[in-house]
Formats: sequence, structure tokens, C-alpha cells
Amino acid sequence: MELFSSSLTATTILLYVVTPLLYLCFLVWKVVNHKRDHECYILGYQCYKPGDDRKLGTQCSGSIISRNKTLALNDFKFLLKAIVSSGIGEETYVPRNFLQGRESNPTVNDAVSEMDEFFHDSIAKLLAKTGVSASDIDVLVVNVSMFPSVPSLTSRIINHYKMRDDVKAFNLTGMGCSASLVSLDVVQNILKSQRNKCALLVTSESLSPNWYSGNDRSMVLANCLFRTGGCAILLSNKSWLKHKAIFKLKCLVRTHHGAKDDAYGCCNQKEDDEGRLGFYLGKNLPKAATRAFVDNLRVLSPKILPAREMLRFLLVSLLRKFKSVTSAPKVAALATNTKYGNKSPLNLKTGVDHFCLHTGGKAVIDGIGMSLDLSEYDLEPARMTLHRFGNTSASSLWYVLAYMEAKRRLKRGDRVLMISFGAGFKCNSCLWQVMKDVEDRNVWDECIDQYPPHSLANPFMEQYGWINAVQDPTNFNLLSQPATN
Repeated sequence: MELFSSSLTATTILLYVVTPLLYLCFLVWKVVNHKRDHECYILGYQCYKPGDDRKLGTQCSGSIISRNKTLALNDFKFLLKAIVSSGIGEETYVPRNFLQGRESNPTVNDAVSEMDEFFHDSIAKLLAKTGVSASDIDVLVVNVSMFPSVPSLTSRIINHYKMRDDVKAFNLTGMGCSASLVSLDVVQNILKSQRNKCALLVTSESLSPNWYSGNDRSMVLANCLFRTGGCAILLSNKSWLKHKAIFKLKCLVRTHHGAKDDAYGCCNQKEDDEGRLGFYLGKNLPKAATRAFVDNLRVLSPKILPAREMLRFLLVSLLRKFKSVTSAPKVAALATNTKYGNKSPLNLKTGVDHFCLHTGGKAVIDGIGMSLDLSEYDLEPARMTLHRFGNTSASSLWYVLAYMEAKRRLKRGDRVLMISFGAGFKCNSCLWQVMKDVEDRNVWDECIDQYPPHSLANPFMEQYGWINAVQDPTNFNLLSQPATN
């Protein structure tokens, strides 16, 4: 009877003590195992710098503009003002057909050649830099908004580099300037669900077939801002490659206001009244961007800021609401007028060390800087990237990141916030953690020591400022007048 009682006691202990402990250990192992090999690391990235023969200097820019016979005197004055205030220098790059005088009559081969030059240069350099073979790539994501080729651009890359036949390829079009982070979201979701994968993200824009040859000011602005560029990024979730990683993705937030008609229509590709295809930038674009930015910050802030900052923000918001019931601020405390508005009471610097901003234009950079109360030091990478490379659409964020790296700003443990805007209308953001001290000069190698320059003023006013004094719209030649002293 005593033996039976002892056996029953041991069984009871096993049932009520050991079994729950084993189950708890199983749950812990399950959580740890689930997170293992599901991270998203950047092993390397390579921005694209075309040859010097594709630089768009002041004189060359004037030649291209003068070929547009639909422009009148006031249109030239408008363009001069836009270019002078754009923040773009004269060392940016354009497609070859622009320089050859064929911007209004592009061919499919022009667009294909533009993309191939980028693919063959940047991807090859990236693979050589990281020591990864093209056959090791499991996932390929390419985003080029305005050139949906057949076969797809992913197929061109797979064919050129002879990738495996089981590579998972995704070709994104029409996603605008924020497509880079959309592609990153695709890669992140794949790496979360599948282990031991390497992914190649290729981001660019095709300008060759997208020159606007009309005189609609809302569409001709795109000609002033967009320039050739691109970037190839190698990502992985392999834990044994963690020591080689330079960045780790902490979080990514996507905001899409496509359901709002005004946001949807403020930035799109369409034909003007004369049937000329171009890229339209509406007057309500700043307002749409502000609303998307506010909503994105509302979701992003709790993910990246410490609890003390969120508590301080709550107290400040309550105090403002108490002081002014009729003009209470929104949750993110950003104004929704046509400018980027008032400063946010949120101090993002409590959770972010560096800000990687989309180079959509000087006004965009100024607006975000004012909204987030950023210093000139914080805005310098975006300003210098805009000046040197222009708005390279979805790839612009990576040129900004490369500037920070070339300046040796990024140290292990630092947190880098990327913010981008795109047609749709979208605002996407993500936070990276620097895994080790980095100082690769990337495409900035030859010029980083000259940045920042004493002045960002471009020479367009000096060269073409005389046009503002012209009164007779029928008696002037844009290329024959001397420079203003």
C-alpha cells in the first residue's frame, strides 16, 4: 500500500510539476526559434553613378530646355525660378537620349539601355563587395515605376547573371518615389516566413521615355527635379552572416491614402490637354503629403520612441488641448495646411540618431525639417544628396545613407530613420540599427571631401538671369545671350 502511495505521489509530481515546466520550456524554445533567422539584415548596398559624359551642366540644361518649342517667355522665367530654387547642382545625371537631342522621341531601347547600364554596374559591384554569388540569391525584388518592360526587368537581371531557376522574382511598377521601402516590406515579409534566404533589392527609375515636352507648369516641374540613379541592396536573415551585416531592420510602417480622391490625384502620370504624356504634380501635393506624414508618425512613434517621450508628448498634448479647445492639435501635432506646418511636440531624437530623408526637393526637406525640429546637421545628408545627384526617385534614400556613411557618421548601435513619400499617395518609413562602425564612401568617394560646399547656389541665375529682363516674347534666344555678370 505504501509502495502504491509513493508511486502515485511521484506520478502526481510528474503530472503537475514536471509537465508544466517542460511545456513552458517548449513555449520559450518556440518563441526563440521563431525569431531565429527571421531578422532582416543589410549585408551591403551599392548606389549607381553614371559616367561623367552623362552629367547635366548648366549650358547643357539650357540646350535641352530650348528645344521645347511649346515654351513661351513666361514659361522660361518660371523654369528658371524653379531650377534656381530647387537645390539641385549641375553635376547630376540624365539619360543618354536627353543629351543626344532625342528626349521627345525615345525608343524602348533607350529605356532598356538605361536600366541595363545601372544593373550591370551596381549589381556587379555589390556582389563583388559582399562576396556573394548571383547563384546564392533566393529572392529578387525590382522596383522601377514608369517602365513596365516585357520580359520584366527581373527577368533581364536573372538572364544576365544566370540566377537559379527557383529564384523568387517580384517586379514592382507604379509605386512612385516611395517604392524602395515598399520593396523592402516585400523582402522583410519573405524573410520572416522563410529561413536562410538572401534577397537582392534593386531600386531605380526610368527617365528615358518620360521627358515632358509640353508647357503645363504642373507637369514641366518633373523635368527640373528628377535625375538618373539607382541602388542595389543585398539583404539576408541568415544568423551566421550577422557578423557581416551593416544594418538591421527594426520596424517598417507604410501609410497609403489612395482612398482619398485628392491624395490619389495629386501626383500621377497623365496626358496634358494637347495629349503630351508627363508626370503631374498638383498644388495640393504638400497637403496630401502632410496628412500621410501625420498618420505615418502616429503609428511609427510608439514603435521607436522611449516610454518617457510618449508620456511627455501626452502631457504636452493635453496641456495644449486645455489651452485651446477650438484649435486642438492632432495626435502627431502637425498642421494640415498647404505647408508642412507647425513643429511636432514629439522629439524623435530621443529614439533616432540620424534622419535619412527623401530628396523630393528643397521644399520637402525644409518641410520635414521644420515639422520634426531637425537641425542643419540632421538635414545636411539630404540637402547634399539633392545637390549632387538630384531627386533619383525611389533610390534617393540610399544616396543619403551613403553620404552619412562616407562622412563616418554611423557608429555601432546608432538608429537611422528613413522617411519617403510617393504617388498614391504614400508615406513610408523604417528604422535601421547600425550593426558596426561603417565608413564605405560608395558613390561619394571622389567628392565627399568637397561636401558640404560653402554655397549650394547653382549657376543658372548667373547664366540665364538676363531672361527676367526680357519684355518682347518674340525677340530672344535662350542660347545666344551672354551670361549676366
